[in-house]
Amino acid sequence: MSEIGRKFEKKLSDRATQGLERRLPVVCEDSDTINLADNDYLGLAHHPDVKEAAKQAIDEFGCSASASPLITGFGKAHFALQERLLDWYDADSVMIWNSGFAANQALFSLVPDRGDRIFADRQIHHSVVSGLLRSKADFRRFPHLNHARLEELLRQRQNSQGTDFVVTESVFSMDGDSPDLMSMADLKDRYGFTWIVDEAHALGWYGERGAGLLEQKGILKRVDAIVGTLGKALGSQGAFIIFKNDAWRRYLMNFSGPFIYSTFLAPASAAAAVKAIEITSQLSKERVVWRNESSHFRKGLRKAGWKVPSGDSPIVPLVLGHARQAIAMSDRLKTGGVHAGMIREPTVPVGSSRLRFSLKTGFDYTSLLERIISLMGEPES
Repeated sequence: MSEIGRKFEKKLSDRATQGLERRLPVVCEDSDTINLADNDYLGLAHHPDVKEAAKQAIDEFGCSASASPLITGFGKAHFALQERLLDWYDADSVMIWNSGFAANQALFSLVPDRGDRIFADRQIHHSVVSGLLRSKADFRRFPHLNHARLEELLRQRQNSQGTDFVVTESVFSMDGDSPDLMSMADLKDRYGFTWIVDEAHALGWYGERGAGLLEQKGILKRVDAIVGTLGKALGSQGAFIIFKNDAWRRYLMNFSGPFIYSTFLAPASAAAAVKAIEITSQLSKERVVWRNESSHFRKGLRKAGWKVPSGDSPIVPLVLGHARQAIAMSDRLKTGGVHAGMIREPTVPVGSSRLRFSLKTGFDYTSLLERIISLMGEPES
């Protein structure tokens, strides 16, 4: 074995010893398995109308965009998605991306510049952090949901040169909790920062038309850029960014490598997303029911002695501690036909490995709770 091979094997062996080595699972679940691991919160990835829209797009446009969007990739299906997104947000500027990771990498590595300061919640997506670390701007993280500390940092920057940016998720991907967005909007009014919100895990679940938690709070227009995903609640693939100022879109279109040099989103993904947005826009009453079910699911777990946070998002974390505890509990649930997300460090902080239940519409949560609690047994004292 080569020297570099031995180095890799040593690092992988160290990870395996800690129960942290990542391996790609082969999923062969039967129809009786309850999937609470993926992010298809509304079940739209399997909705017959969404699938039919994708099939029709394949018949009309083929299976690939076949080029960068700046050459031949931005076709009829992509234009329809652009128009649907602009209508959904009552916006004037949007940019469509191959993935949320690509969108965040481009946005955060290119928009903040030298002399600027970025304040980001400590639990922000890895894709955001990765982009920010490539930025020329100064990057600071404030404690999770600690807006008092954020305000202190903003106050220290008053009368400084450059632009201040504040970055948060509306629903955090690992804890399923949310910042006080109204409080952040008030901070923006007082300190004049540029505000970017990642709504990846709020789309479909919140808002009168399902456009997210910013819509539900009535503050869409107070945010400078909104990042959304097509591959979670909308059941498709790809991502988008809504801009308050179209100069941002034009700038990224000219300087973003992930947009300029990548073959674009497949037409079928664009068509599926258009249909998914159409469907979710009409589910305002159902969203109230789903959020109530999330609250009851959490209460049921707490009543059984398990420590889960309150809330009503589709993400319910059950923090267990060591990675091996999370692995064992995940395996126990799988034997009973329940597939929950098993999340370990370094994705989450040391000592907070967990199961992550991603709730879905259409389940009987009373019987599901009974099944999960029975499989997990009693919590360790």
